[in-house]
This record gives sequence, structure tokens and C-alpha cells, in this order.
Amino acid sequence: MTKTEIIKGKVKTVFTTSEPDKVLIQYEDKVTAGNGEKELLIEDKGKVCCEISKILFEKVKQRGIPNHYLDTFPVSIMSCKKVEIIPLEVVVRNVAAGSIVRQTTIEKGSEFKWPLVEYFLKDDSKNDPLLTQDRIIQMGYNMEDVGEMEIMAREVNLLIQNIFDEIGLTLVDIKFEFGYDVNKKLLLADELSPDGMRIWKDGKSFDKDLFRNDEGDLMVAYRYILEELKRVTK
Repeated sequence: MTKTEIIKGKVKTVFTTSEPDKVLIQYEDKVTAGNGEKELLIEDKGKVCCEISKILFEKVKQRGIPNHYLDTFPVSIMSCKKVEIIPLEVVVRNVAAGSIVRQTTIEKGSEFKWPLVEYFLKDDSKNDPLLTQDRIIQMGYNMEDVGEMEIMAREVNLLIQNIFDEIGLTLVDIKFEFGYDVNKKLLLADELSPDGMRIWKDGKSFDKDLFRNDEGDLMVAYRYILEELKRVTK
């Protein structure tokens, strides 16, 4: 299959294929924090994140939630529907941590009775600012689609939250990205790996915060998550 690199992201590379409605997404052995200001190459990190994403996307697919995932190649590469990514990041928070604690009076570890949904502009040059609904409207987005993004985000959050409950993990928060396929259908896109989540095990970080805050071995946590997901999703 012929392929040409079209997008080089911080931790993933997207390639075209001979089929105009499909792409290949390669997960790289790199971890970043602070919009790329801090980074490190870690062997097998891409493979592990790809495998975790595969398992979770297959669960999303079984639930009938529209998404871009098609298949996984042998090593750290996914075959996906080609989408035009919407530059809005949708974050669902189950427990208070990260920016919401730094920017408000909400205490870290506070559980939300109803998951909190926030939108951020996907733009590293602006440090991915938090958006209000009025700002989203003024930016010209279709609010019906934004509402559909929230519905899908909440549903996938609950799905992954329930899976993690089975393996003794707390899904603190999770970031989603969406896009339109060639037929202008709205799909869940990007990845579903610990790189885009905040996960706790017995109250301690089990996600990229280990790297971000120099708190421990990232791959020990990621490999644990993968092996436990394999165990409960056989």
C-alpha cells in the first residue's frame, strides 16, 4: 500500500493511502508535555498506546458510536477513515484535577456528580484556551454538531469509566477530538490512549502526569493498563 506523510504531530504521524477515504496513523515512541516543551523518546510507547486505543475503539464500535477506527496493523499503526479534524478539544471531567484545580477554587479530587464537559481551542500557539459557548458560536461552529460531540463524549466517557472500574482504575478526565469524514459525517477521531486521559490508581497518577511531573515510570503504568484491558476484554 503506497503512503505519503501528510501530518506530523507531536506523537502521531498521519499517512495517506491508495484509498482517498482512508489514512494510516502511526503512533510514535515519543511523549510530550507543555505543548511539546518537554519531550522524550520511550521505546514501545507508540505500540502500547496504539494497542490501548485499538481495544477501546473496538468497544466504542460495538456500542455503535460513530468513529474513525477501521483496523490495526501489526506494529503501532491504525487504519482509519480520513477525517477533517475539528479544532475543538472536548474534555470530560469526572474528578477535579489539572487546569480546573489551578484555575478555580475547586479542590483536587472533588468528584462531579454529573461529568463536567469543557471545550478548548486546539491551537498550541494560543496554549489551547478554554472556550465558552458564546465564543464557540462567534467562531462560527455548528452548535448542533457541538451538541452531538458532547453527547458522544459523555457516552464514551461512561463506557471507558466502566471498563476502568473493572481493573481498579479511576478515569479522572479524558480528552476527545472529532472530525468530519468525506461524507461530512461527524465521527469520534484521534486516539483513546492514556496520553489523552488522566487516570488514577489508588489515588496516584497512572498517566502522562508521571512524565509531566517527574513522578514515576510512564511505561510501567501504560503496560499495566494494556495488560489489564486485555484481561477484561477477551
